[in-house]
This record gives sequence, C-alpha cells and structure tokens, in this order.
Amino acid sequence: MFFLTFTLDHFKIMCYSNSSTSSNVQLASKYAKKNLPNLIENQVFFASGFTFPLWRIITKNDEIIPMQWGLIPNWFQEADAKKIASMTLNAKVETIEEKPSFKNLVGSKHCIVPSTGFYEWQHQGKEKIPYFIYPSHGIFSMAGLFDEWHDPISEEVKRTFTILTCEANELMSQIHNTKKRMPVLLNQKDENNWLNGQMNLSERTLPAPNEMMGAHRISKSIISGKNPNCSEIQLPEAQIEGFQASLF
Repeated sequence: MFFLTFTLDHFKIMCYSNSSTSSNVQLASKYAKKNLPNLIENQVFFASGFTFPLWRIITKNDEIIPMQWGLIPNWFQEADAKKIASMTLNAKVETIEEKPSFKNLVGSKHCIVPSTGFYEWQHQGKEKIPYFIYPSHGIFSMAGLFDEWHDPISEEVKRTFTILTCEANELMSQIHNTKKRMPVLLNQKDENNWLNGQMNLSERTLPAPNEMMGAHRISKSIISGKNPNCSEIQLPEAQIEGFQASLF
C-alpha cells in the first residue's frame, strides 16, 4: 500500500505549488471559452500538487474542463493511482517525447494550466526562503499535457494533467537556485499554437523572459503553517511582519 506523507521538502521542488484566483468569467474571457454554470469556482491562493487538487484546465474544447493535478496515464492498470500521480505533477519538456507517461500525448493532448502565481524556495546556505512568483500582467498560461484514465474500482473516467518545466530564466535561476527550473509559460500569441500542437521542440524549451513575471519573498511561517491556502500567503514578507507587529 502506498502512503503519501508531506514535509516541507515537497514544497521545494519545481513546480509543485500553485495558485488560481481568477474567476470563471475571467478565464472564459481570456481563453474564449464557455462559462458553464456548474463549473467549480473557488479561489485557490495556495495548492500543493501532492494533494492532487482539481484545476480549471484549457484545451481545444469549447469549455473549461476541471482536471486533477498529477497525470495518470490511460494505460495505468492499478487501482491506487496516487503513487504515479505524485511522480507526474511535472514533466521536463526536454524529455516528454521519451517518457512512457507523456510521449503518446505530445501533439494531441496539450492543455493550458491557468495560474495566478506559483511558489519556489531559494537556498542561501542552510536557510530556505520562500518566494511568490506572479505574472506581470493578467494570468500565467502554463503549458501542460493531459490524459484520461478509467478507474477500475469506481469505473469513473478521470481527467488528469501535468505541468511542463524548462530551464530557468535569469530571475528564476536566482530564486530556484538549486534545480534552476521553471514552468513553461506561454505568451498570448503561442497559446492556440500550443493547444493545436503547432509549437516545435525548440520553442517549448525556451524559458519565458524575466519581463513576464515579478517575485517577492513571502512569510515562511504562513507557507509552512497549518493553513497556507489564504490570501496573506501571497503578500510580501515585510508587509506580513508589519501587520503582525501592529497587533501587539
């Protein structure tokens, strides 16, 4: 039996912590999709991929589709899929055409993972400093792959996804300074090309420019606390410290 335990180390690996605070109306408008009345809508300020959260995903479909983070390949035969899902939260774009879980999805099952910012840890000696990385404008469009898996127990068809990563740009190299990786971020003109499988390998491996993002340190006590999924987690650390000091 597979038991999944969580430690701070789970949040220090690229890119396993994300946020999605956009409304359904905003997503439908940005990606020219239908806003269905029964589509989930909840503000996620912080989510760990290791909890396999539902996310609002963009595909070639006319509708926004809820999918579970952590890709389960359609060929997976076992009943407990948590183990494989925990290993497919991310996919290195340089090797997706080689890996069994991803290679059959390239060119056909592309998706966009909307994000309002993600989290990474910077290593300074023995100290680990959390950062929030957010879009300079609008919403991050993270490149992803998705698949559909038939659960042998519930007989439910589950849609799941993974986020592609590439080498870090200059800014992310300073923040994520051990692995030096970052999500593959699409600019607006490339979004449809990605969904339609019309981007070549060299385009997918290039990191987004620094200008697409901003970043600041955040509170270590909040991100490692019992309830990191709160709006305060995205505030600069100095602002949080000032707020806490004013209470006493």
